[in-house]
Amino acid sequence: MNPASPEQIAAVLRDARRVTIISHLRPDADTIGSALALGLALTGRGARVAVSFAGPEELPATLRLLPGSDLIVAEEALEPAPVAIAVDAATTDRLGGLAAVFGASETTICIDHHVSNDGFADLDLIDPESDCTAVLVLQVLDALGADLNADIATCLFAGLVTDTGSFKWARPASFRVAGRLTEAGVDSAHWSRILLDSHPFGWLGMISGVLATAELDQDAGGGAGLVVAVLDAQRMAGMDWEDGESVVDIVRTAREADVTAVFKESQPGRWNVSLRSKSVVDLVPIARSLGGGGHTRAAGYSDSGPADEVVARLRAAL
Repeated sequence: MNPASPEQIAAVLRDARRVTIISHLRPDADTIGSALALGLALTGRGARVAVSFAGPEELPATLRLLPGSDLIVAEEALEPAPVAIAVDAATTDRLGGLAAVFGASETTICIDHHVSNDGFADLDLIDPESDCTAVLVLQVLDALGADLNADIATCLFAGLVTDTGSFKWARPASFRVAGRLTEAGVDSAHWSRILLDSHPFGWLGMISGVLATAELDQDAGGGAGLVVAVLDAQRMAGMDWEDGESVVDIVRTAREADVTAVFKESQPGRWNVSLRSKSVVDLVPIARSLGGGGHTRAAGYSDSGPADEVVARLRAAL
Protein backbone atom coordinates (compact mmCIF):
# COMPACT_ATOMS: atom_id res chain seq x y z
CA MET A 1 0.00 0.00 0.00
CA ASN A 2 1.08 3.57 -0.75
CA PRO A 3 -0.95 5.60 1.77
CA ALA A 4 -1.84 9.11 0.66
CA SER A 5 -3.73 11.94 2.26
CA PRO A 6 -6.54 13.92 0.60
CA GLU A 7 -4.07 16.81 0.30
CA GLN A 8 -1.51 14.67 -1.56
CA ILE A 9 -4.15 13.49 -4.01
CA ALA A 10 -5.44 17.03 -4.47
CA ALA A 11 -1.91 18.14 -5.31
CA VAL A 12 -1.82 15.64 -8.20
CA LEU A 13 -5.30 16.57 -9.42
CA ARG A 14 -4.73 20.31 -9.18
CA ASP A 15 -2.72 20.40 -12.41
CA ALA A 16 -4.27 17.38 -14.15
CA ARG A 17 -5.56 18.18 -17.61
CA ARG A 18 -6.95 14.73 -18.48
CA VAL A 19 -8.34 12.25 -15.95
CA THR A 20 -9.90 8.82 -16.22
CA ILE A 21 -12.19 7.71 -13.38
CA ILE A 22 -13.17 4.05 -13.08
CA SER A 23 -16.05 2.64 -11.04
CA HIS A 24 -16.36 -1.00 -10.05
CA LEU A 25 -18.30 -3.81 -11.71
CA ARG A 26 -22.07 -3.78 -11.16
CA PRO A 27 -21.86 -0.10 -10.22
CA ASP A 28 -23.81 1.09 -7.21
CA ALA A 29 -24.60 4.60 -6.02
CA ASP A 30 -21.39 5.02 -4.03
CA THR A 31 -19.00 4.16 -6.84
CA ILE A 32 -20.92 6.11 -9.52
CA GLY A 33 -21.79 9.01 -7.23
CA SER A 34 -18.15 9.31 -6.15
CA ALA A 35 -16.92 9.16 -9.75
CA LEU A 36 -19.40 11.74 -11.02
CA ALA A 37 -18.82 14.13 -8.12
CA LEU A 38 -15.08 13.99 -8.70
CA GLY A 39 -15.58 14.27 -12.46
CA LEU A 40 -17.83 17.31 -12.18
CA ALA A 41 -15.38 19.08 -9.88
CA LEU A 42 -12.41 18.39 -12.14
CA THR A 43 -14.35 19.38 -15.26
CA GLY A 44 -15.15 22.65 -13.54
CA ARG A 45 -11.42 23.22 -13.19
CA GLY A 46 -10.88 22.71 -16.91
CA ALA A 47 -9.83 19.05 -16.98
CA ARG A 48 -11.05 16.56 -19.58
CA VAL A 49 -12.72 13.76 -17.65
CA ALA A 50 -14.04 10.37 -18.70
CA VAL A 51 -15.92 8.08 -16.30
CA SER A 52 -16.57 4.42 -17.03
CA PHE A 53 -17.08 0.93 -15.63
CA ALA A 54 -16.72 -2.56 -17.01
CA GLY A 55 -19.73 -4.62 -18.12
CA PRO A 56 -21.63 -6.70 -18.82
CA GLU A 57 -24.25 -5.08 -16.58
CA GLU A 58 -25.57 -1.67 -17.56
CA LEU A 59 -25.88 1.31 -15.25
CA PRO A 60 -29.19 1.06 -13.34
CA ALA A 61 -31.83 3.49 -14.54
CA THR A 62 -31.96 5.36 -11.22
CA LEU A 63 -28.22 6.11 -11.35
CA ARG A 64 -28.49 7.46 -14.90
CA LEU A 65 -30.52 10.31 -13.39
CA LEU A 66 -27.57 11.62 -11.38
CA PRO A 67 -25.96 14.92 -12.43
CA GLY A 68 -22.85 14.49 -14.56
CA SER A 69 -23.94 11.21 -16.15
CA ASP A 70 -22.91 12.69 -19.52
CA LEU A 71 -19.30 12.12 -18.37
CA ILE A 72 -19.81 8.35 -18.59
CA VAL A 73 -18.30 6.74 -21.69
CA ALA A 74 -18.54 3.19 -22.99
CA GLU A 75 -16.02 0.72 -21.62
CA GLU A 76 -14.36 0.25 -25.01
CA ALA A 77 -13.93 4.03 -25.43
CA LEU A 78 -11.98 4.54 -22.21
CA GLU A 79 -8.26 5.16 -22.65
CA PRO A 80 -5.27 5.40 -20.29
CA ALA A 81 -4.69 8.93 -19.05
CA PRO A 82 -2.04 10.97 -17.24
CA VAL A 83 -4.11 10.35 -14.10
CA ALA A 84 -6.47 7.42 -13.47
CA ILE A 85 -8.62 7.09 -10.36
CA ALA A 86 -10.36 3.96 -9.12
CA VAL A 87 -13.26 4.72 -6.77
CA ASP A 88 -14.88 2.30 -4.31
CA ALA A 89 -13.01 -0.73 -5.66
CA ALA A 90 -11.25 -2.97 -3.13
CA THR A 91 -9.10 -4.77 -5.73
CA THR A 92 -8.16 -4.38 -9.38
CA ASP A 93 -10.38 -7.41 -10.07
CA ARG A 94 -13.34 -5.17 -9.22
CA LEU A 95 -12.38 -2.98 -12.19
CA GLY A 96 -12.99 -5.87 -14.56
CA GLY A 97 -11.72 -5.30 -18.08
CA LEU A 98 -10.77 -1.72 -17.24
CA ALA A 99 -7.99 -2.83 -14.89
CA ALA A 100 -5.65 -2.73 -17.90
CA VAL A 101 -6.61 0.89 -18.64
CA PHE A 102 -6.01 1.79 -15.02
CA GLY A 103 -2.62 0.07 -14.93
CA ALA A 104 -1.48 1.69 -18.19
CA SER A 105 -2.11 5.23 -16.93
CA GLU A 106 0.83 7.36 -15.80
CA THR A 107 -0.29 8.06 -12.23
CA THR A 108 -2.86 5.87 -10.50
CA ILE A 109 -5.00 6.75 -7.50
CA CYS A 110 -7.29 4.54 -5.41
CA ILE A 111 -10.00 6.08 -3.23
CA ASP A 112 -11.90 3.49 -1.21
CA HIS A 113 -13.35 2.56 2.20
CA HIS A 114 -13.27 -1.24 2.13
CA VAL A 115 -11.34 -2.85 4.99
CA SER A 116 -10.28 -5.62 2.62
CA ASN A 117 -8.43 -3.16 0.34
CA ASP A 118 -4.67 -3.67 0.61
CA GLY A 119 -3.88 -0.88 -1.86
CA PHE A 120 -3.05 -1.20 -5.54
CA ALA A 121 -2.27 2.30 -6.81
CA ASP A 122 0.57 4.84 -6.76
CA LEU A 123 -1.51 6.77 -4.22
CA ASP A 124 -3.98 4.96 -1.94
CA LEU A 125 -6.55 6.88 0.07
CA ILE A 126 -8.19 4.03 1.97
CA ASP A 127 -10.16 4.57 5.16
CA PRO A 128 -12.31 1.69 6.47
CA GLU A 129 -13.64 4.05 9.15
CA SER A 130 -15.47 6.01 6.46
CA ASP A 131 -19.05 4.95 5.85
CA CYS A 132 -18.66 5.38 2.10
CA THR A 133 -16.18 6.37 -0.57
CA ALA A 134 -18.20 9.52 -1.28
CA VAL A 135 -17.09 10.97 2.07
CA LEU A 136 -13.44 10.44 1.11
CA VAL A 137 -14.03 12.09 -2.26
CA LEU A 138 -15.48 15.09 -0.40
CA GLN A 139 -12.25 15.31 1.60
CA VAL A 140 -10.27 15.39 -1.65
CA LEU A 141 -12.56 18.07 -3.08
CA ASP A 142 -12.15 20.15 0.09
CA ALA A 143 -8.37 19.85 -0.18
CA LEU A 144 -8.66 20.86 -3.82
CA GLY A 145 -10.68 23.92 -2.92
CA ALA A 146 -13.52 22.81 -5.19
CA ASP A 147 -16.92 24.47 -5.00
CA LEU A 148 -19.50 22.16 -3.42
CA ASN A 149 -22.43 22.98 -5.68
CA ALA A 150 -25.81 21.22 -5.73
CA ASP A 151 -24.89 18.80 -8.54
CA ILE A 152 -21.68 17.62 -6.89
CA ALA A 153 -23.41 17.41 -3.51
CA THR A 154 -26.22 15.31 -5.02
CA CYS A 155 -23.75 12.76 -6.40
CA LEU A 156 -22.02 12.51 -3.03
CA PHE A 157 -25.35 12.20 -1.24
CA ALA A 158 -26.23 9.22 -3.45
CA GLY A 159 -23.24 7.32 -2.12
CA LEU A 160 -23.80 8.41 1.46
CA VAL A 161 -27.49 7.62 1.75
CA THR A 162 -27.23 4.19 0.13
CA ASP A 163 -24.08 2.93 1.85
CA THR A 164 -25.48 3.90 5.27
CA GLY A 165 -28.86 2.28 4.60
CA SER A 166 -30.56 5.67 4.74
CA PHE A 167 -28.39 6.46 7.80
CA LYS A 168 -29.50 3.39 9.80
CA TRP A 169 -25.87 2.43 10.47
CA ALA A 170 -24.18 5.79 9.90
CA ARG A 171 -21.33 7.06 12.06
CA PRO A 172 -21.61 10.58 13.56
CA ALA A 173 -19.33 12.01 10.85
CA SER A 174 -21.80 10.95 8.17
CA PHE A 175 -24.57 13.03 9.69
CA ARG A 176 -22.31 16.06 9.62
CA VAL A 177 -21.53 15.40 5.97
CA ALA A 178 -25.25 14.99 5.21
CA GLY A 179 -25.85 18.42 6.74
CA ARG A 180 -23.24 19.97 4.44
CA LEU A 181 -24.68 18.28 1.38
CA THR A 182 -28.27 19.30 2.04
CA GLU A 183 -27.14 22.85 2.77
CA ALA A 184 -25.41 22.79 -0.61
CA GLY A 185 -28.76 22.16 -2.29
CA VAL A 186 -29.48 18.40 -2.26
CA ASP A 187 -33.17 17.52 -2.28
CA SER A 188 -32.66 14.66 0.18
CA ALA A 189 -36.29 13.48 0.23
CA HIS A 190 -36.42 13.32 -3.57
CA TRP A 191 -33.16 11.44 -4.00
CA SER A 192 -33.77 9.08 -1.06
CA ARG A 193 -37.06 8.08 -2.68
CA ILE A 194 -35.43 7.53 -6.10
CA LEU A 195 -32.43 5.60 -4.78
CA LEU A 196 -34.04 3.55 -2.02
CA ASP A 197 -37.80 3.39 -2.45
CA SER A 198 -38.46 3.05 -6.16
CA HIS A 199 -39.01 -0.28 -7.93
CA PRO A 200 -41.13 -1.59 -10.82
CA PHE A 201 -44.39 -3.29 -9.89
CA GLY A 202 -42.91 -6.66 -10.85
CA TRP A 203 -40.43 -6.26 -7.98
CA LEU A 204 -43.23 -7.08 -5.54
CA GLY A 205 -43.79 -10.49 -7.13
CA MET A 206 -40.06 -11.12 -7.27
CA ILE A 207 -39.70 -10.36 -3.55
CA SER A 208 -42.57 -12.71 -2.76
CA GLY A 209 -40.87 -15.54 -4.64
CA VAL A 210 -37.47 -14.94 -3.07
CA LEU A 211 -38.84 -14.80 0.47
CA ALA A 212 -40.46 -18.18 -0.15
CA THR A 213 -36.95 -19.64 -0.60
CA ALA A 214 -35.63 -18.28 2.70
CA GLU A 215 -34.16 -20.83 5.10
CA LEU A 216 -33.01 -20.33 8.69
CA ASP A 217 -30.16 -22.22 10.36
CA GLN A 218 -29.84 -21.02 13.94
CA ASP A 219 -26.83 -23.26 14.61
CA ALA A 220 -24.69 -21.87 11.77
CA GLY A 221 -21.63 -19.79 12.59
CA GLY A 222 -21.22 -21.29 16.03
CA GLY A 223 -24.76 -20.37 16.98
CA ALA A 224 -24.78 -16.91 15.43
CA GLY A 225 -27.44 -18.05 13.00
CA LEU A 226 -27.74 -17.83 9.22
CA VAL A 227 -30.65 -17.01 6.97
CA VAL A 228 -30.26 -17.59 3.21
CA ALA A 229 -32.44 -16.75 0.23
CA VAL A 230 -32.02 -17.51 -3.47
CA LEU A 231 -32.85 -15.15 -6.32
CA ASP A 232 -32.55 -17.04 -9.58
CA ALA A 233 -32.25 -15.57 -13.07
CA GLN A 234 -35.85 -16.42 -13.93
CA ARG A 235 -37.22 -14.26 -11.12
CA MET A 236 -34.98 -11.36 -12.19
CA ALA A 237 -36.11 -11.48 -15.83
CA GLY A 238 -37.24 -8.07 -17.08
CA MET A 239 -35.80 -6.12 -14.15
CA ASP A 240 -32.67 -4.08 -13.54
CA TRP A 241 -30.05 -6.09 -11.63
CA GLU A 242 -30.17 -3.22 -9.12
CA ASP A 243 -33.66 -4.31 -8.10
CA GLY A 244 -32.14 -7.51 -6.74
CA GLU A 245 -29.70 -5.63 -4.52
CA SER A 246 -32.41 -4.54 -2.11
CA VAL A 247 -33.45 -8.12 -1.28
CA VAL A 248 -30.73 -8.59 1.33
CA ASP A 249 -32.02 -5.67 3.39
CA ILE A 250 -35.41 -7.35 3.67
CA VAL A 251 -34.10 -10.83 4.47
CA ARG A 252 -31.65 -9.50 7.07
CA THR A 253 -34.53 -8.35 9.28
CA ALA A 254 -34.96 -11.92 10.60
CA ARG A 255 -34.05 -11.51 14.29
CA GLU A 256 -32.99 -15.13 14.78
CA ALA A 257 -29.88 -14.84 12.59
CA ASP A 258 -26.82 -12.60 12.80
CA VAL A 259 -25.74 -13.47 9.24
CA THR A 260 -27.77 -13.06 6.06
CA ALA A 261 -26.81 -14.33 2.62
CA VAL A 262 -28.68 -13.68 -0.61
CA PHE A 263 -27.59 -15.65 -3.68
CA LYS A 264 -28.34 -13.75 -6.91
CA GLU A 265 -27.99 -15.56 -10.22
CA SER A 266 -26.55 -13.16 -12.79
CA GLN A 267 -26.34 -15.85 -15.49
CA PRO A 268 -27.31 -19.53 -15.38
CA GLY A 269 -25.04 -21.10 -12.78
CA ARG A 270 -23.20 -17.88 -11.93
CA TRP A 271 -23.94 -16.21 -8.60
CA ASN A 272 -23.25 -12.89 -6.87
CA VAL A 273 -23.58 -13.34 -3.13
CA SER A 274 -24.44 -10.51 -0.73
CA LEU A 275 -23.51 -11.04 2.92
CA ARG A 276 -24.68 -9.03 5.92
CA SER A 277 -24.19 -9.42 9.67
CA LYS A 278 -25.74 -7.52 12.54
CA SER A 279 -23.27 -7.50 15.42
CA VAL A 280 -21.30 -10.71 15.95
CA VAL A 281 -19.76 -12.20 12.81
CA ASP A 282 -16.90 -10.52 10.94
CA LEU A 283 -17.70 -11.15 7.26
CA VAL A 284 -14.33 -10.12 5.80
CA PRO A 285 -12.44 -13.41 6.39
CA ILE A 286 -15.47 -15.39 5.22
CA ALA A 287 -15.81 -13.40 2.00
CA ARG A 288 -12.05 -13.53 1.40
CA SER A 289 -11.99 -17.32 1.80
CA LEU A 290 -14.55 -17.46 -1.01
CA GLY A 291 -12.71 -15.04 -3.29
CA GLY A 292 -14.46 -11.81 -2.31
CA GLY A 293 -14.14 -9.02 0.23
CA GLY A 294 -15.88 -6.03 1.75
CA HIS A 295 -16.60 -4.78 5.24
CA THR A 296 -17.03 -6.34 8.66
CA ARG A 297 -20.83 -6.15 8.44
CA ALA A 298 -21.33 -6.07 4.65
CA ALA A 299 -19.38 -8.15 2.16
CA GLY A 300 -19.77 -10.23 -0.96
CA TYR A 301 -18.24 -12.63 -3.43
CA SER A 302 -18.99 -14.52 -6.65
CA ASP A 303 -19.39 -18.26 -7.17
CA SER A 304 -20.63 -20.70 -9.78
CA GLY A 305 -22.46 -24.00 -9.83
CA PRO A 306 -25.87 -25.36 -8.79
CA ALA A 307 -27.57 -23.29 -6.09
CA ASP A 308 -27.40 -26.01 -3.43
CA GLU A 309 -23.64 -26.44 -3.94
CA VAL A 310 -22.99 -22.69 -3.77
CA VAL A 311 -25.03 -22.39 -0.57
CA ALA A 312 -23.21 -25.40 0.92
CA ARG A 313 -19.83 -23.75 0.32
CA LEU A 314 -20.92 -20.71 2.32
CA ARG A 315 -22.20 -22.89 5.17
CA ALA A 316 -18.83 -24.64 5.27
CA ALA A 317 -16.97 -21.30 5.33
CA LEU A 318 -18.99 -20.18 8.34
